[in-house]
Amino acid sequence: MKIAVSGKGGTGKSTTSAAMIQLLLDRGHHVFAVDADPDVSLGLLLGFPAEEINQMKPVVEMVDLMKDKAGDVGLFTLNPEVDDIIRDFKLTRDNLQFLRMGAVKAGGSSCYCRENSVLNAMIASLLMQDDDYLVLDMGAGIEHLTRGTARGVDLMLIVTEPSLVSVATAQVINDLATDLGIAQTRFIGNRVRSEIDRAFLENKLGKENMAGFIPYTEEITTQSLTGDFATNRIIPKGLPDIIDGIALLQKTL
Repeated sequence: MKIAVSGKGGTGKSTTSAAMIQLLLDRGHHVFAVDADPDVSLGLLLGFPAEEINQMKPVVEMVDLMKDKAGDVGLFTLNPEVDDIIRDFKLTRDNLQFLRMGAVKAGGSSCYCRENSVLNAMIASLLMQDDDYLVLDMGAGIEHLTRGTARGVDLMLIVTEPSLVSVATAQVINDLATDLGIAQTRFIGNRVRSEIDRAFLENKLGKENMAGFIPYTEEITTQSLTGDFATNRIIPKGLPDIIDGIALLQKTL
């Protein structure tokens, strides 16, 4: 199953992605983890050493290769052959394969059109077994979705906090995902502190659209700042139930 995780910046999107990936690995699944967020924090949260991540040649820096795969400036083929990118530009640990798209571009530099073309093709080209997962940690906000970056995924999980601003962004992301033809979207309520928070999210987003809720805990906040989920195995409460629900949803797709 191919899953994209999106949400407003600061909602805990990457932390949720990393914890989900680790839980899937602990359950014996083979996981492709793709960091499409320019902040490139997912690899650290998954326990890969910073020096190894920094030495990776991110896909977005394969300029000449991308020209060969995606065409010249302004010409982006929809399905460039990218199997060699998947094979050659990744870190592997047991059942985990990790790729990163690259870091923030300088202001005034070229757009991410070609990179998005290659990312879309990469997602589409992955041949996965029924119990395999791809988890795509998206960039914060909505700009990347206007470029169709998440096409080809089966499910988009939209992480939101119980606040009007966060929910408004989540609703826009959901609308864009629908426009992209993503089969299913669900919301994850993160940092929920009370039944009032839970009721607020269900009222604004629809109870039937909620994948689940992750309560606020200081332990998870500290974990996201100081450690990795692969070493400490701290899984947020509520996340196992969310994964169980995704597995049931997968049977209907």
